[in-house]
Formats: sequence, C-alpha cells, structure tokens
Amino acid sequence: MSAVPPVETDPSLPLEAGSEKAFSKTSEFIPKSEPTNNRRERTRTPSDMFEKVVFVNRCAKVVKGGRRFSFSALLVVGDKKGKVGVGFGKAREVAEAIRKGTENAKKNLYSYNIGPSTLPHEVNGAFGGGRVLLRPASLGTGLIAGGGVRSVLEAAGVKDVLAKSMGSSNAANVVKATVDALSKLRTRTQILELRGKKRAPKAVAAEVAS
Repeated sequence: MSAVPPVETDPSLPLEAGSEKAFSKTSEFIPKSEPTNNRRERTRTPSDMFEKVVFVNRCAKVVKGGRRFSFSALLVVGDKKGKVGVGFGKAREVAEAIRKGTENAKKNLYSYNIGPSTLPHEVNGAFGGGRVLLRPASLGTGLIAGGGVRSVLEAAGVKDVLAKSMGSSNAANVVKATVDALSKLRTRTQILELRGKKRAPKAVAAEVAS
C-alpha cells in the first residue's frame, strides 16, 4: 500500500475553514493567564499595609446535635512607618474571622515615636499579665524578638531592637503590652520640652571657615 504524499501549501494563500479550526488549537494563539503562587493574592485587594496573623483560637460549644466550632483571630496591621493597629475578630470560619480582625485593626491605627531603624530609648510595657521589655540596638542587629512582640515591631517598621517577654505568654496580652511600650516612647525634643529646655543648635561649618 503506497503512502499518501504530503500536500504542500502556499503560505500566501488564505487558510481553509478546516485548517483554521485546527490552527486555533495551537498553544501559541490561546491566551494564558499569569500564574500566581499565592492563593490569597488572587482575591486580596492591593494594599501597602503590612498584615500579620498572630494567633487563631478555636472554641467548641457543645449543643444537643453535637459540637459547634467558632474561631477567633488576633491580627496586627501597620504601615512600617510608625503606625500600628491591633484587631480581634470572631466568626464561624477562619477566613471570616481574619477579615473581621483586619477591619478592626485598620480602625485602631495609631502613630508612635520610633527612630529610623531602632527605638529612641529603653521602655517597658504591661497589659494584664503580659510584661515586655524593649531596648534599642545598633544598626544591623535585627529584630531579636519572637511571637506577638515581633509582629508588632515588624508592623511598626522597627528593624533593630532587643526585646524580652517577661510575663504571661498569652498572645493578646503580649501584643497589647508591646503596644503599651510603644506608646511610652518619647523623642529627645519632646523630653526637653517637658523639662522646659531647648535643644542646642548644631554648629555650622560655615562659622569654622570664617
């Protein structure tokens, strides 16, 4: 049985109906969507705010038909420029609890006095049974902190700090104790104004030249 010779087609001639249908199946002409590695990026609206889930708790309520589960989420939101907010949300599902906590945190944003990379001075914070100590560190030290303390400091934009949690390990108390410590920070100018003093002006290089 003889083989059928291939039919040569002129590229200048228009394509037939049958060949156009087959040609459209090639991958070159099928539009491709850009792949996304994170599932949350597909639905999350773009935002310049830093969001972090600190703790998610599950609670079970025993009823006649069985057990009903509910979730609570503790979140920290900040702009990494000294503004931080803490929120708490409750719902029957984790995603909804996180959404409520994020909205609550964005409503409670406050600005705090932090330096360009570290804190202006040592400070202690307390809330309930939580006790937190924050100490300034030299450039390049990094965030030496963990748990809720680290989340709050990251959201505030602190890059170099030494932190220690000395009280309760409850996530909510530790986070609020850290926020309490940030609220006690004062700049050099603010402290001098409270003492009724003025900051000495810096020496001008032009005076030395003259």
